[in-house]
Amino acid sequence: MAAHLSYGRVNLNILREAVRRELREFLDKCAGTKAIVWDEYLTGPFGLIAQYSLLKEHEVEKMFTLKSGRLPAADVKNIIFFVRPKLELMDIIAENVFSEDKLHSSRDFHILFVPRRSMLCEQRLKEQGVLGSFVNIEEYILDLIPFDGDLLSMEYESAFRECYLENDQTSLYHTAKGLMTLQALYGTIPQIYGKGECARHVANMMLRMKREFAGSQNQILPVFDTLLLLDRNIDLLTPLATQLTYEGLIDEIYGINNGYVKLPPEKFAQKKQGESSKDLPTDPKKLQLNSAEELYAEIRDKNFNAVGAALSKKAKIISAAFEERHNAKTVGEIKQFVSQLPHMQAARTSLANHTSVAELIKDITTSEAFFDNLTVQQEFMTGVDTDKVNTYIEDCIAQKDPLIKILRLVCMQSVCNNGLKQKVLDYYKREILQTYGFEHILTLNNLEKSGLLKLQTSSRNNYPTIRKTLKLWMEDANEQNPNDISYVYSGYAPLSIRLTQFLARPGWRSIEEVLKMLPGPLFEERQQLPAGLHKKRQQGENRITLVFFLGGVTYAEIAALRFLSQMEDGGMEYVIATTKLINGTTWIKSLMDKPKPKTP
Repeated sequence: MAAHLSYGRVNLNILREAVRRELREFLDKCAGTKAIVWDEYLTGPFGLIAQYSLLKEHEVEKMFTLKSGRLPAADVKNIIFFVRPKLELMDIIAENVFSEDKLHSSRDFHILFVPRRSMLCEQRLKEQGVLGSFVNIEEYILDLIPFDGDLLSMEYESAFRECYLENDQTSLYHTAKGLMTLQALYGTIPQIYGKGECARHVANMMLRMKREFAGSQNQILPVFDTLLLLDRNIDLLTPLATQLTYEGLIDEIYGINNGYVKLPPEKFAQKKQGESSKDLPTDPKKLQLNSAEELYAEIRDKNFNAVGAALSKKAKIISAAFEERHNAKTVGEIKQFVSQLPHMQAARTSLANHTSVAELIKDITTSEAFFDNLTVQQEFMTGVDTDKVNTYIEDCIAQKDPLIKILRLVCMQSVCNNGLKQKVLDYYKREILQTYGFEHILTLNNLEKSGLLKLQTSSRNNYPTIRKTLKLWMEDANEQNPNDISYVYSGYAPLSIRLTQFLARPGWRSIEEVLKMLPGPLFEERQQLPAGLHKKRQQGENRITLVFFLGGVTYAEIAALRFLSQMEDGGMEYVIATTKLINGTTWIKSLMDKPKPKTP
């Protein structure tokens, strides 16, 4: 059991257990000893649902990463390939199988496609002449992976790109399937709201799937009251801005992958006397980040400026707890103190780790470069000089700052100005191509296609109206004791979360004009519940909304939703689901293209 998945109103361990059960069943089909060959991208997501111990129980003796050439030696009966349905991976598998066949004819090969089987991939294996070598070819439906007690992600990294650049709706089909799995476990969600083209597609697919399974409906009392589907492109601004919560900054600076972060080791080494600096560790320090760790759960969603005070308060509590040992006189008291020791020592380690992480982040956030970048972002958000070439961006290009930093700023200016004037856009493009290389014309083209960078076609800029109506900018945001979601960006309230807030109260009718300015249709659907399954709400019981971000969500937006869940008079609790956990850098990276090298 992963205890941190069951702390909320919705027990996400039910989903994790269902997924683990299917994995066990598949492994048991392949009788005898096994080696798993992993598509490297899948190891992180799988780690969240099944540790090595579970695989070991089912006779998995070896694990390898999928790469071309021969497989490493392993004295096993079965070789199982865990892969995404990608054609280039099929060619590697074919190579592996060929090299094995010559050596061990008695081995059985199996393929497990995650999350779906693919006819194209099977056809490719057939062309390569290895399809007949596989005993089992199956799919393992891993759509939504529980990351925390209120957070699910598909970790589908190309979802935004596929939807907005390639017009490929595969990720939307997986989303609809994932939502059907959730409803099978947690009951039908009676109300569906949505905004955006992709949201509309997902809702349509869900309703169609529901009609197809009409006879086999399960009698489960619904856990969720509402599903809100939001397209990422109704709010392109939020991911471009620098997140200012503790967790958001860890992700911005070091990158959080599948609940883990890798950090520079120097800060964490306990240097002993007489030890030279070359004896210090060189491997990055890997920390797991989720609410199972008490201190992290407490500080993850705070604005970074409030983290220092929280850490020093915790330090005082811990040292006071350790001082208690002097007061323990009787055997009973000493026994009680000793029983609390493991918990206290874990708390002390946790405090030391997060103090080191906070110091690493502080070194960056107190730098002039960070402050200047943030100042320009906040000027754009408040509508200052968004219609002309920005001198700070010019300077950054002249100094050859990282290209992604430049692209984030230029896209942000474009979004806050409803597009850039022709001469401003041309100037930026020319400067970027001349400084960073002409191959980036493909990336600029992608940013234009996806709406992040665009030409201003009408003289009317809707952004100021949206900003004022939805109160997207709050002067004097209280970072220490927040009273509004704008604390997560020190003044800017994420548009996506404001929409969620308005839906809960007073309802979207109050902001109809603004909703028309945002792209894509607005809709509302009701799903009929079987008789006798209508929820009887207890006095003071909060409603539960599942907010699904199609195209990615940032940690700062998650923090803002958690803040709304904890509000005394909110009456609403949120569970968050997404196609991918993103930040501005990973998001822009997913849209970048390099020209393919010419084959001689």
